[in-house]
Amino acid sequence: MQLSFLRPLYDRPGPWCSVYLDASADTEDAHPALDLRWRALERSLAEQGADEANIAALDRVVRGHDPMVGDYGLAVFASHGRVVLSDYLSAPPVRDLAHVGPLPHVMPLLAQRGEQVAWVRVLADRTGADAIAISAGGVPRKAHVVGGETFPVRKPQPGGWSQDIYQKAAMEAWHRNAGDVTAATVELAEKVGAEVVVVAGDVRATGMIAAQMPERWQDLMVRTDAGSRAAGADLTLLDDLTVQTIAEIADQRISAALDKFGVQEDVGGGLDAVVLALQRNQVDTMIIVDDPSANGELWIGAQPTEIAVDPGQLAAMSVADPQRVRADAALVRALVGTDAALTVLGPDEAPDLTDGVGAVLRYVDPSTPGRGNG
Repeated sequence: MQLSFLRPLYDRPGPWCSVYLDASADTEDAHPALDLRWRALERSLAEQGADEANIAALDRVVRGHDPMVGDYGLAVFASHGRVVLSDYLSAPPVRDLAHVGPLPHVMPLLAQRGEQVAWVRVLADRTGADAIAISAGGVPRKAHVVGGETFPVRKPQPGGWSQDIYQKAAMEAWHRNAGDVTAATVELAEKVGAEVVVVAGDVRATGMIAAQMPERWQDLMVRTDAGSRAAGADLTLLDDLTVQTIAEIADQRISAALDKFGVQEDVGGGLDAVVLALQRNQVDTMIIVDDPSANGELWIGAQPTEIAVDPGQLAAMSVADPQRVRADAALVRALVGTDAALTVLGPDEAPDLTDGVGAVLRYVDPSTPGRGNG
């Protein structure tokens, strides 16, 4: 996954307060329940020495939150009396959590977000379409397309010499409307950087849209007759197909990262190798196994590439006053600062990964550890 959305967290110094809490509104007493959970986290923050201004900023966001229907969570990050980032979690966190430290504790957020796939879905008929697009950051965009041609939209059967004229006019109207839908679809796809475009609905309409789609989007298009724009139509099948398509793309991305890591053979595996690669701005994608119980630590300086397994390494880099921080927090900061990506795996997806971490490297040179250099 791309981590640029985290950049605001590293544009200002700590200490940071990071909060994860269940914000589900599945009962009538959702507000009181949220208040109780927040009170417990508030006490935990105070016990960890959190600044009162940070707690107050978090309090305003959490207490000001209007619970929505369903099960979900909140992740909120504050520094120097200001909430810098708040995000919804698609499901409640494994447990409510409050953390105070020099860096924001973002790993639970990233593990739950997983691979974010930008996509567009178009539900079309012969008069227009309803479209939705979701960016990799989860930002939705919607469009309601009304085709420019409104008559005739059905092939009439008048008989006689006029039948061919009417039928040809209908076909031309469908084609123009499909062109309007195609143009709107491409515009949405380009805005969000879509990795897949699902074109659904009326068979004739989807066929015409597919035929007019620019070549660059042809290989990214999935066409289906599931779904209908009719009032009250059941969209369950279309929703399931959309979710499955997005999941397959996410799986393909993870598999590609693992394949690239595998062909590196003897480099990029283990915490020491990853830290050294981050120091050298050498990491393209870091692979990490999600472990909520992990509590390892690393040392950091002011710059993202000032990261080490012991303070002596930073001293050799002329870093003054190194700080000891959570290992996962230091690794993510370095990834964001070097425009590297992250792939989070479940415990069963890479059981043999040394230290639960590895890196796909941007380049390998003679001094890269593992190439006969230690």
